[in-house]
Amino acid sequence: MLANTGLKSRAAFDQLYLATAPKLFGVLIRILKDPIRAEDALQDVFVKIWQKAGSYRAGEQPAMGWLITVARHHAIDVIRADRRVHDDLDDHHGLAAGGPDPEQAAIAAGERGRLQHCLEELDPQKAEAVVAAYVEGYSYQELAERFGIPLNTMRTWLRRSLASLRKCLDDG
Repeated sequence: MLANTGLKSRAAFDQLYLATAPKLFGVLIRILKDPIRAEDALQDVFVKIWQKAGSYRAGEQPAMGWLITVARHHAIDVIRADRRVHDDLDDHHGLAAGGPDPEQAAIAAGERGRLQHCLEELDPQKAEAVVAAYVEGYSYQELAERFGIPLNTMRTWLRRSLASLRKCLDDG
């Protein structure tokens, strides 16, 4: 898939995204410690993959190792960019402390509560699979093996579970 992506095959890129996005998201979330920043970074990583896939050499490194390296380097760049901004801000004394204000914290807590409620509405195994895929970064293949089901069944579980979560959150 990666080699064909290097040849600018859109179909290969789509397959690559489906197969690797959860794993790369997990890598990014472990480094960045923030799901929203990790989601943004994931999109940037796949832009880089599309642009740089032609430089991948199959004999030098496994494809997944190459992809994880791209994601890891991007996450480190994001952290470095944040540090530069924060270093500039350190020169300004008297600024309010970072972090959410009480109103933002209350809103975030409410959103977490709504999400938790909607996860509880799902079948427990499917909720566990959603968290494992989109928070912990397990691939669809790893989850299929973990739950002892076919890969396409896992994809269906996750797609339907996300649709149910979206509906629950929209209704709530």
